[in-house]
Amino acid sequence: MLLSIIKNENPVYMAISFDLKGKTFRHEEYKDYKATRVKAPDELYAQFPRIKELVRDFGIPIYEIEGFEADDVLGTLAKQAEKEKDIYSYIVTGDMDTLQLVTDKTKVLSTVKGLTETVIYDIPKVLGKYGISPSQVPDLKGLKGDASDNIKGVAGIGEKTATALLQKFGNLENIYEHLDEINGAVHGKLEKGKESAFLSRRLATIVVDVPVQFVLEKCAVKKFQKEKLISLFTELEFKSLIAKLNGIKLPVENQQTLF
Repeated sequence: MLLSIIKNENPVYMAISFDLKGKTFRHEEYKDYKATRVKAPDELYAQFPRIKELVRDFGIPIYEIEGFEADDVLGTLAKQAEKEKDIYSYIVTGDMDTLQLVTDKTKVLSTVKGLTETVIYDIPKVLGKYGISPSQVPDLKGLKGDASDNIKGVAGIGEKTATALLQKFGNLENIYEHLDEINGAVHGKLEKGKESAFLSRRLATIVVDVPVQFVLEKCAVKKFQKEKLISLFTELEFKSLIAKLNGIKLPVENQQTLF
């Protein structure tokens, strides 16, 4: 995937983030956050040191910090990058939570099926697919929840109802300020689930003020350590990747893209 990104997207700047072991600030607020997740096999965790070794040999800086998820780090880096002149960022991920980070200068390249099927989400694409703006994504999660992260939302409120409410009222605050305008069972569900709605939104919101400092020059795509990479690929018997590695060219200077 990394080789394909470099070859096909031709980024000038790249950075990567990994989730670290241990709990985050979200677990401190809600102890059952992600409690239903099935633990990944130990064989997968054992590969991460080699993955990070490979990333370093590509000359790509790794940003990670305890107490925060990789999404928080990526969101923070993207926001800091937006302050740079002529820098337009792509967040490469399979996590749809990151759609809340989409702006005029930041897009999400969603890896639907590895890199054989990808979708680029800009503001119109998010609106077209979900019927709400990127900034409303946390409010949507606040209402409908997110089973994958064990975020409860409001019991009995599904995506269709949540979307309709947000299209009419904009956000959770306005929904509850106009609760008397909502009739029937939905009114009762919202009234009963108010505390859960706001907690769920906080849990689903990617923070963009993680204490990491984005330095543009450090993220510049460099001439990678080709000999080290070939040695690593040979050791791991990634024979086809060696041929792909030889076909990689450095990005041209007139493109300004951060991953």
